[in-house]
Amino acid sequence: METNKTEEYLNEIRALGGLQNAILTGISVSKRDMTAEFSLITDKTYAPAEEEAARRIAGKYLPAAFSPRVKITKRVPDAEILKKRIYEFMNSRFPAAAAFLKEEDISIELLSSGASFCFDVASGEQSLFTSGKILDEVSAYLRSVFCGAFYGNVRIVEKEREEISLDELPADDGEEYVQTTRFFPVCNFRRLDGADAVPKYAAYIADCGSEENDDLTLCGAITYLQERAYTKKNEKTGEEVEKVRFSLTVSDGTGSMRVTYFPKKATVEKIRELKVGDWVVLSGANEAFNGSVSYTAKKINYGTAPENFVPEPRKGKPVPAVYRTVFPEPYVDYTQAGFFDRLEKPDDLKNNTFVVFDLETTGLNNQPSMGKMDRIIEIGAVKLVNGDVAEKFSSFVACPDRLSPEIINLTGIRDEDLVGAPPIDKVLPDFYKFCDGCFLVGHNVQFDYRFVRYYGEENRYMFDQKQYDTLTLAQELLRGELSNYKLNTIADYYGFVFNHHRAFDDALTTAKIFIELIKKRKKLP
Repeated sequence: METNKTEEYLNEIRALGGLQNAILTGISVSKRDMTAEFSLITDKTYAPAEEEAARRIAGKYLPAAFSPRVKITKRVPDAEILKKRIYEFMNSRFPAAAAFLKEEDISIELLSSGASFCFDVASGEQSLFTSGKILDEVSAYLRSVFCGAFYGNVRIVEKEREEISLDELPADDGEEYVQTTRFFPVCNFRRLDGADAVPKYAAYIADCGSEENDDLTLCGAITYLQERAYTKKNEKTGEEVEKVRFSLTVSDGTGSMRVTYFPKKATVEKIRELKVGDWVVLSGANEAFNGSVSYTAKKINYGTAPENFVPEPRKGKPVPAVYRTVFPEPYVDYTQAGFFDRLEKPDDLKNNTFVVFDLETTGLNNQPSMGKMDRIIEIGAVKLVNGDVAEKFSSFVACPDRLSPEIINLTGIRDEDLVGAPPIDKVLPDFYKFCDGCFLVGHNVQFDYRFVRYYGEENRYMFDQKQYDTLTLAQELLRGELSNYKLNTIADYYGFVFNHHRAFDDALTTAKIFIELIKKRKKLP
């Protein structure tokens, strides 16, 4: 029935005493016997005469050839039923917010018809529940299955943590850390583009993403490769000349680097022979451009890392013995059992552990060479174990500077949300422990990784884990299927709904996308 017809019908139904709060949950039509059954729910006792009256009213809204039937169910929920339904709905509809919610955190006050509900959340988590339409959608859901009016609210409470022994924590020896660039030998060199000299060593990509360097050799496997056309004005003739450039991403096992290469005419066809998976050695420069540092290759040749190459670890603090400030919690995604298992998980997903993370920051500068570093204001992460989301990590981070209107509008995070939040030097040790033994995953992962790496080094925690980028994976696996490779575009492609530009929501969605992409690819890059 049309909306106005439904309202007219319910107005007539609710004029009956025992059905004054009734809701219509469905109409089943049988063309075989030409009947239509109206399903109603009421919270009051009704008389047989009222049921017959409801049947006659239904007949008024049917074509003459159909006979009406009415099925009335009396449903009066108690507080426990409401809590259970709300908790199930939150896990299904708003999994990111539900990650911070337990069933006992929901309180119910029954009203004469309907109820009010309240979420008890810790300070700093309230914006997850109030910035969107969670309360309105929960209320609408309850009205669709129960009679009466429903109202929601959020209450800030102190949540207790387990007592821990700080004696277990390793002491800081106070030793100063000086950052150095590590190198590995280049093997199996073969000329492709030519070289002034055969490169003997390549820098670890993880060590050279943020500083300018006019003579930098890298070596890694191609994970993304695309040829792009552009035009350039000939300075002598003034004519527009069509040229090509290559955009590629290479990974050496310690990190990934996006590379731009402008070939000479003589080398275009040779470069076109390259493909994803080929190992190359690049000679070029890290240069400042448009407020960031980017790598431009001058020469591309074949070359590999040594066989069975294992990256040399950097010296830093050991993994903390216990969590002190941010305590990860188990996470159960009520959608993953049905959705994630539709396809068999590849062994690479099941046999490795991943931390998928996202940051919210005060700006875009993640490279100290470009000026004052922006600050991390929120860290959100999930851990994938056996291909499923198993743990969550989330924290605001204190910021001594006022947030700009642009960041407030983008993230929904306000200055008052950061009041009382732990400083970065208290959050990072716990995040370092959370990431221990895991690969790192992110969307445009180098952006967030450079922040974590910089502030980690300030506190002598060396985030040297191998990284995987869902942006690069999507470019490889979904080419031609998307208008762009932004996180929300890929999420829409897979049908994931989330609160964009909040760290935990973005991390959880990135994890789901990563699982789907690796399923499609069958193995890790």
